[in-house]
Amino acid sequence: MKLSQFNFNLTKDKVASEPPRWRDDCKLMVLHKDTGEIEHKIFKDIIEYFGKGDTFVLNDTKVFPARLYGNKEKTGADIEVFLLRELNREQRLWDVIVDPARKIRIGNKLYFGEDENLVAEVIDNTTSRGRTLRFLYDGPYEEFKETLFSLGEPPVPKWVKEKVTEEDVENFQTIFAAHEGAVSAPAAGLHFSRELFNRMILKDINKAFITLHMGIGHFRSVDVEDLSKHKMDSERLIITPEAADIINSTKAAKHKVVAVGVTVIRGLEAYYTTNDEVIAFDGWTNKFIFPPYRFAIPDAIVSNFHLPCSTMLMSVAAFGGYENVMKAYGVALKEGYKFGPYGDAMLIL
Repeated sequence: MKLSQFNFNLTKDKVASEPPRWRDDCKLMVLHKDTGEIEHKIFKDIIEYFGKGDTFVLNDTKVFPARLYGNKEKTGADIEVFLLRELNREQRLWDVIVDPARKIRIGNKLYFGEDENLVAEVIDNTTSRGRTLRFLYDGPYEEFKETLFSLGEPPVPKWVKEKVTEEDVENFQTIFAAHEGAVSAPAAGLHFSRELFNRMILKDINKAFITLHMGIGHFRSVDVEDLSKHKMDSERLIITPEAADIINSTKAAKHKVVAVGVTVIRGLEAYYTTNDEVIAFDGWTNKFIFPPYRFAIPDAIVSNFHLPCSTMLMSVAAFGGYENVMKAYGVALKEGYKFGPYGDAMLIL
């Protein structure tokens, strides 16, 4: 398929800058992919469509405070550093993106904190905006990490809101986040509340957790018209034997597997057997799913409403059917659904 087929007009007012007051109180559009029928619900109604033995698969990655503000040595120029991932624990090396990139060169020192108590040196250029930083910190590792993260803020995308608040520390994190490593929250998982989890227990609906640490590449724009030529950045994926067993047992018993979010869709489809069984895995994946695509694992998916021409929209369209999903997005725009990580949700059955 072509990139231009996933374009539509999304105005700023359609993007949610704040989440609903209660996590499970957002709108839920239900799309029946076989008929194209659309229903309008509230997210907490989602379990009406599932029952005993069905399994929701969720991404338990934990977002870290990846956005730092500092100053360049000598000139004092303001800079923004976006932490991507730790490269070497002992040497305090991090892969980052810097802005404005043209001013940040190898050998420059960058200062962070009101009293400039954290210093980093640029030791390599990785891409036009990418740099490798060595943080110059003599204390114990845990103390360094605490200092670094205390200076950072939640990496809520700038197209969602310009200024983050204290509330975003909690809002931009799922209630089941367990393994630190993501620079963005798995948005579909943000809608799950403790009350909803309790109601799932009462209905004997299972939960399985996998971990996919979302990197900045998740939001990188696609710059090729032919989607088969697009390459995703690799991201860390962990599927434990326990999670694989729960998912495979669900399928063997002919119950439904529900993938919560595009990261889970990609994780489940990354490695599976010829019998369509999930394989326990700990490694990296750059799986990119776009139509047409045959799904092996999920029977239903939950997703937020995504930006035009995004890889997330393409993955959703691959599951729900291109025509169905683009029509549903048109309905969402007309009916006032909100887009983005703090926006409303869609269930595709």
